Amino acid sequence: MTTQALIVIDVQKAIDDPKWGRRGQPETEANIGRLLAAWRARRLPVIHIRHDSTDPSSPYRPGSEGNDFKSEVEPILGEPVVDKRTNSAFIGTDLMDVLDELQVRSLVVTGVLLENSVDATVRMAAGLGFEVLIPEDAVASTDRTDRSGKAWSAEEVHALFLAVLDGEYARITTADAAIEALP
Repeated sequence: MTTQALIVIDVQKAIDDPKWGRRGQPETEANIGRLLAAWRARRLPVIHIRHDSTDPSSPYRPGSEGNDFKSEVEPILGEPVVDKRTNSAFIGTDLMDVLDELQVRSLVVTGVLLENSVDATVRMAAGLGFEVLIPEDAVASTDRTDRSGKAWSAEEVHALFLAVLDGEYARITTADAAIEALP
């Protein structure tokens, strides 16, 4: 049986900065917390991704309070933390080495933002041959305005990105279903 890792992307205090606008999916952190508890209880691999922005004005910049993990998803001793500087957790990081060492070929990807770092990481993971699951209630999106000026709610952005990723790059599930499927 393939070992399945839980990946938690960019769930740092910076995501609460007003800069990002209105966020949807308020249950995201609680559902990630439930997933973490289930993975930890079964001693399955958990990998935390921390965004270390190189933009000095970013709330995600190292040394700022925003760079800290949110309390609901704080890593525990022994859980790898992969620091990234781009949207994909695979680019310029040791994530692939960590996954190879853990002999992981299946990923449950959670975090923020679905339309940014989660999307970029999921697409690359699928391209690298990983089986990818996304619990729809453990990823979050924000309101967006497109190039024509049309406003899209976080809920619409969320639904669209899940629809685009489903089947081609990942299988969409829920936190409950991911937990129930654990050995």
